[in-house]
Amino acid sequence: MSAAKQKTLKGVGASPGIAIGRALVVSKSPVRVPYRPVGGGDETEREVERFQKALNAARDDLNKAKAELGPDLADYAYIIEAHLGILGDKMISQRGEDLIRSQGINAEWALGLAEAEAKSIFENVKDDYIRSRSTDVEYVAGQVLKHLAGNNGIELSTIREKVVVVAHDLSPAETTQMDLSWVMGFVTDMGGPTSHTAIMAQAKAVPAVLGLERVSQEVKSGDFVIVDGSAGAVIVNPDEETLHDYRDQQEAYELYAQEILAQAHLPTNTTDGRRLEVGANIELAEELGTALTYGAEGVGLFRTEFLYVSQRTLPTEEELFVNFKTVAQRLGGRPVNIRTLDIGGDKFASSVELAPEINPALGLRAIRYCLKEQALFRTQLRAILRASAYGKVRVMFPLISGVGELLQARAVLEQVKQGLAEQGQAYDPKLEVGIMIEVPSAVAVADLLAQHADFFSIGTNDLIQYSLAIDRVNEYVAHLYQPLHPAVLRMIRQVVDAGHAGGIPVAMCGEMAGDARAVPLLLGLGLDSLSMNPLAIPRVKQVLRLASAQEWGRLAKNALGFATAAEVSRFMETELGSRFSTVLAARVPLPAQTG
Repeated sequence: MSAAKQKTLKGVGASPGIAIGRALVVSKSPVRVPYRPVGGGDETEREVERFQKALNAARDDLNKAKAELGPDLADYAYIIEAHLGILGDKMISQRGEDLIRSQGINAEWALGLAEAEAKSIFENVKDDYIRSRSTDVEYVAGQVLKHLAGNNGIELSTIREKVVVVAHDLSPAETTQMDLSWVMGFVTDMGGPTSHTAIMAQAKAVPAVLGLERVSQEVKSGDFVIVDGSAGAVIVNPDEETLHDYRDQQEAYELYAQEILAQAHLPTNTTDGRRLEVGANIELAEELGTALTYGAEGVGLFRTEFLYVSQRTLPTEEELFVNFKTVAQRLGGRPVNIRTLDIGGDKFASSVELAPEINPALGLRAIRYCLKEQALFRTQLRAILRASAYGKVRVMFPLISGVGELLQARAVLEQVKQGLAEQGQAYDPKLEVGIMIEVPSAVAVADLLAQHADFFSIGTNDLIQYSLAIDRVNEYVAHLYQPLHPAVLRMIRQVVDAGHAGGIPVAMCGEMAGDARAVPLLLGLGLDSLSMNPLAIPRVKQVLRLASAQEWGRLAKNALGFATAAEVSRFMETELGSRFSTVLAARVPLPAQTG
C-alpha cells in the first residue's frame, strides 16, 4: 500500500472492530508547562486573575460541549459533568490559586502541581476503573492549560473526510466537537479500557486503540493505518498482503457483530434448559444505558467508590440515593447488587484521613473500614435502603473474611432499617444481603457464611490475588496470576457447593466471569449468574446458549483433577475447540473489569 515500511504498534484494545484509512493527527503532545516566579503584590493578583480566566474559559468550553451533545450521546453527558465537577472542585481551582499565592509561582506551574496532587489520589486506588479516572484530571488540567497558553489546537468540528483520528489524548469535550460519521477510529497515546475515550468510542461503535504512548509522534497525517480495536494493534503503512487480510477480517467482524448484538437480548438458556443470569458491572448510573444495549439482565456489581474519590467532600446520603434510585428505576424490576465501599480511608479525595499503611491490600479497607467508620457506613446503607423502595435492590458487603464481620455488618444494617422505619421512610424490609467471596478464609467457612447471607458473589480478581499471593501489577510475578489454577477452580467449586447446600445462589463478578473461554467451565462448576464489563455480555451469552450444563458438569470434574494451570488450559483449549471454534475464533475483545 505504501513505499514506507510497515510498522505495528501495540496498545490497549478499548473498543472492538477494525478501521482502515488515512490518519489525521490532531495533537502532537501536551502543552509544555513553563516555570516562572512572580514577584508578589499586584503581580501575584494578576497571575491569579489569569488562572481564574482560564478556568472560566475551560468551563465555558465544557458547557458548550455538553449543550451540543446529540440525542444519541445524551446518556454520556455525565462524563462532561464529571469534568465540570473536577474543574470546580477545590483540588484544582482553589489549590491552584493557593499555590500561586503561597509559592510565588506562575499559573501554569501551579496548575501542574495541583494536577499532580489530584492525580495521586486516584492513582493510589487499587480498583483499575477508579485508578484510570486520573485521566479525567489530566483532561481538565489540559483544557485550562490550553487557555493559559493561548493554544486551542485544531478545530475538530471541521473534519469532513473519513479519517482515523490520532491524538495524544482526547477529552469527551473534544470528542463531541467531531461529527463522528467522519471518524473511522481513534488512536491515542494515553488512556485505557475504562477511560472516557474508550466509553465514548464504545457508545458509537468506533474502533479504538489507546495507551500507545508515542503514536501521535510516530504517525503523520496522511499515513495509511489499520486500527485493530479487538487485538489492540495499530499497523502503520501496511503492505498489500496485510491490508488484504485485514479487509477480510473487517468484513467478517462486522457480520459477526451484527449477529451477536441482534442476539444479545435473548434469554441465556443452555441447550439442556439451564438458565443463567448475565449482568453488568458498572460504576456510575449513566453507564446503565450501554449495559442494557449489550444485553445485561441486571447489574451484578454496582461499585460505589467513584463518588468517594472524585470529590473533596464526602457524598451526601441524598447524592448516593439519587444514583442508586436512578439505576433501580431504569432496571424496571431487574436486580442491582450495590456493593458497599471497597477502599480504605487513605484513598479518599475528601478530608477523611488515616495513618499510612505498609500493606494497604491487607489493611483497613472495605468492610473493615466501614465497620470502623460507622457514620459513613450508615449513610451509605440509608441510601441503599431508600433506593430499595424503587426496584429490586440488593446490598453486597466486600472482603468479608468470616462470620463475625458479616454479623456486625448485618447488625448495623438492622439499626439503620429501624431508624428509617421510625422516620417513616420507605424501603424494602426484605432487602437481600449478599457478600463478596474474595479471601481464602471466606472460602473455608463458606458453609457457615451461607447461614447468614442471601447470596454469594465471587470476586475472582482479589480471590486469585490473595490465594496465590500474586500482585497483578508487579511485573515479576504477574505471570503467576492464573485464573485456571487448580486451587482457584477448587475454591470456586467449594463456594458453589456451600452456597447451594445452604439454599442460596452463587454469582461471579470478577474478570474471569467475562472471559468467554472460561465461561463453559464456570457453568460446569455450578455458578448461577455472571456479571461483567458490558462489552463482554453478548459473546458470553452466545457461548452459554450453545453449551450443555450437564456436559460441562462432567468436564468440570475432569478439570478439577489436573495438577497445574497449564494442564487445565490445554484441556480447555481442546474441549472449547471442538465445541465453540466458530464463536471463540471471532476477534471480539474481552475487556478487563474489576470485581
